[in-house]
Amino acid sequence: MTEKRILALLLGLFILLGITYALVTPVFEASDELWHYPMVRHLADGNPLPVQVFDPAQAGPWNQEASQPPLYYYLGAALTFWIDTADMETVRQLNPHVDSGLITADGNINLTVHDPSANPWQGTLLAVRIIRLFSVLLGAATVYLTYRIGKEAFPNRPEIALGAAGVNAFMPMFLFISGSVNNDNLAIPLASLALLLMIRQIKRALFTIHNSQFTIHYFLLGATIGLALLTKEGTFGLLPLAWGTAFVAAYRQQSTINNQQSMDNNWLLLKAFARSWLGFGVTLVPALLIAGWWYWRNVQLYGDFLGWNAFIAVLGSRSQPASLAQLWDERVGFLMSYWGLFGGVNVPMWRWIYALLNGVLLAGVVGFVVFVAQEIRDWRLETSSKIQSPISSLIEFIADRFPLTVSLLFSGAVVVGLVRWATTTWSSQGRLVFTAVSTLNLLLITGLVGWLPPKPARRIVAGLVSFLFLLSAMAPWLWIRPAYQPETYQQRAYAPMGYRADFGGNMRLTGYAILPPDLSTVTVRPGDAVDVVLEWEALQPMARNWSVFVHLIDPVLGVPIAQRDMYPGQGLRPTTFLRPGEKLRNFYRLTVPETAVAPANLLLSVGLYDFAADERLKTETGEETAVLTTLELIAEPGQLPNPTLINFGDKIELVGFEIAPRRVTPGQTVELTLYWRGRPGLDADYTFFAQVVAEDTTRWAAFDLAPPQGTGRWRQGELQTTTLPLAVNPDTPPQVYPLIIGAYTRTVDGGFQRLQLVSADGRITQEDYLELTKIRIDQ
Repeated sequence: MTEKRILALLLGLFILLGITYALVTPVFEASDELWHYPMVRHLADGNPLPVQVFDPAQAGPWNQEASQPPLYYYLGAALTFWIDTADMETVRQLNPHVDSGLITADGNINLTVHDPSANPWQGTLLAVRIIRLFSVLLGAATVYLTYRIGKEAFPNRPEIALGAAGVNAFMPMFLFISGSVNNDNLAIPLASLALLLMIRQIKRALFTIHNSQFTIHYFLLGATIGLALLTKEGTFGLLPLAWGTAFVAAYRQQSTINNQQSMDNNWLLLKAFARSWLGFGVTLVPALLIAGWWYWRNVQLYGDFLGWNAFIAVLGSRSQPASLAQLWDERVGFLMSYWGLFGGVNVPMWRWIYALLNGVLLAGVVGFVVFVAQEIRDWRLETSSKIQSPISSLIEFIADRFPLTVSLLFSGAVVVGLVRWATTTWSSQGRLVFTAVSTLNLLLITGLVGWLPPKPARRIVAGLVSFLFLLSAMAPWLWIRPAYQPETYQQRAYAPMGYRADFGGNMRLTGYAILPPDLSTVTVRPGDAVDVVLEWEALQPMARNWSVFVHLIDPVLGVPIAQRDMYPGQGLRPTTFLRPGEKLRNFYRLTVPETAVAPANLLLSVGLYDFAADERLKTETGEETAVLTTLELIAEPGQLPNPTLINFGDKIELVGFEIAPRRVTPGQTVELTLYWRGRPGLDADYTFFAQVVAEDTTRWAAFDLAPPQGTGRWRQGELQTTTLPLAVNPDTPPQVYPLIIGAYTRTVDGGFQRLQLVSADGRITQEDYLELTKIRIDQ
C-alpha cells in the first residue's frame, strides 16, 4: 500500500472512530464539556462575551471557561445558532453527588443525569453533537498535520511520519477529546499548523533570498499564531519559537549571501540577529490584530492579561503550592489521563493497558536519547574538518534538524507550562499537554524507531499503531458506554434480607444485603470497605429528585462516620425519571475511616432527601431514617489503643491514639493522647497541635505541644507519647466538630511549616493536618 493510501486510511479510520466516540459518549460526560458548551450557547443566542466573576457561586453555567479565549466558542455558535436550545437547563441537569476525578466501585460517575426519553436529535442534544462532529474534523486535521511535520523531519523515512500520525489518530484519549465540545480541539491543529509553517520557513531559507516571499510567510505564520492565541492561552509558547525561527531563517539566508560576499562570521551573526526582529515583527502584526484585543480586554477587566486570576478564583487552587516531588507522585493519574481516562476523569481502562503504554513511552524516551547521541556524533564528524565558530556550528546543527528541534522545544514548553500551572491548581492531567500532541507523538516514534533500520522500524510502528487502533475501537463499547448503565455495577449473587420501609409514599425499601453475606455476623475494622445492596420500588410519580443516603452512624456522636449519597440507579436514575412500580437494585460502598474510634457498634441506616432543599422523606412511622442492622467495629490488633499508621511528611508517624471523652459540654476538657514513632528522615524539632474547629475555621479548643527533648532527638522506631488536653471554650455552640491534629516547625521568617500527609502508597498529599475523629459539644 502506498504512503498516501496509508495516510488516507488513517484519516478515514480516525473520522469513523471519532464519530463513534462523539455519539456513544453521553452529552456533557466529556471532560469540561458541561462548561464549554454553555459558552457556545450564550454566544449563539446573540449575547456579548460574558465577564468572568471571581465568585464561584455566581460564575454562571460556563464556570471558569468565561476566562478562555473565544474563537472556538464563536465557531460553535456559528454552527448551531439556528437550533432552539432553550432546553439546556433541563438537559444539563448536574449530578450533585458525582465522584468527579475519582474511580469508584459503585458508579456515581455521571456528571449530569440523562433522560432516556429525550430526543437526541433536537435542541441542546443536537447542538452538542454537531459541535462534536466539527471537533472530530479538527482532530483529523491534527492527524494530517502530525504526518506533515513528521514528513518534514524525516523525508526519507515514511514509517516515522505515518507512525506519528497513526499513534496520534488512535490514542483513546485524543479520540475522546476530539469527540467532545472542547476548545483544545481547535488549539491543537492551529499549534501544529504554526509549527509546520516554522519548519517550512527554515527550509525556504535554503532556496530563496527574496524578502517579499519571507514577509508573506511570516505574515501567514503570525495569523496562525493569532488564531491559536484567540483559542487557548496554552499556545503562547509559539511566540518565542517564532522568533527563533526568524533568527535561524535569517542566519541561513545571510549564509547564502555570505558564500557570495565572504562576510565576516561575527558580522553574519549580528546581521541575522537584527533581521530576525524584522521577521518576528511581521509575525507579531497579524497575531496582535487577531488576538491582541482579547488580552487587552483581560487587562481592563481583571488586571491580568491572561485572566488567570479570575480563572483560578472560580476553578479553585491547591491549599498550598505543590512541590515537584508531589507532582511526580501524581504521575500515575497524569499518564492515565494522557492515554485514556474518560468521562469526568473517572472512567478508566484496564490497568495493564496503562502499564504497557507507559512502558512504550519509557522505551521511546530512552530511544530518543540514543537517537540524539547518534545525531551529535554524526554532526561532530561532519563539522570536524570545517573552520566555524561554535555558535555558527550549533546554529547549523539546529537548522539541519529544525523539525525535531522545534518539536522538542514546543513539547517542552507545553509540559513546563502545565507543571507550573499544576503547582497552583489541581491540573495534573495528561490531556492538558495535547496542545503539543503532534510533536509529542513525533518525538515518541523517533525515540522508538528513529535509530533503527527501516525494516524493523516498520514492524514496530505497525504493531504499535495496530494495537492502539484495536484499543481505541474497543474503548467506547468496553468502558465508556457501560459506565453509564446501572447494571454494570451489579454485584455477584446474594440473598437479600427482607425489609419494608415506605418513605413518604414515594419510595419503598423492599430488601437489603451486606456483602459478603455474613458480614452482619462478623466485625469490621478501621479502613474496611462495607458493600451494601438496597432494593427499591417506586410507588408514585415524583416531581422532585430524592437522593439516597447510606450511613454508618457512631452511636456515641449520633452522626455518620462513613456515608454514601447518590441518586438511584448508581446516580443514573433520579427519582423524577422513575415510573410507579419500577424496581431498582443499587450497590453502595462505604469505607470506615482509618482512625475510627473502636470499639463501637455502628448503625447502618438509610433514607432519602432532597439535596437542594435539604429535606428528608419520613417513613410511615415518622422516622427520617431506617436502621437496617448493627455492625461491630473493633480496633486493629496491637498493643496500643486505636492502632493506626499515618505518615506525616516521612518524618514521623502516628501509630495509635486515645481520646476521652468524645462528648462534652462547653468548658470541659478532652484528653487526647497520641502515640508516635520517628521515621528515618526525622532531623528537626516539631511542635504538635490539636484543634477543635468549626467550618468557618473558628477554633473552639486548641493545644500545641513541643516535646521538651525535641523530636529531632527521637530514635528511629522508638515509641513516643504526647498528651494534649483540649479545653473547650465556654462559648462553643453545641454541635459536632472535627478534631484535627498535625505537626509543624518554625521557619526563619517567624512563620511555620506544617508536615504534609503521605498516603499509604507513598504519595505526598495536599493535606497538612489529619482529621482524627469528631467530638460532640452538648448544651
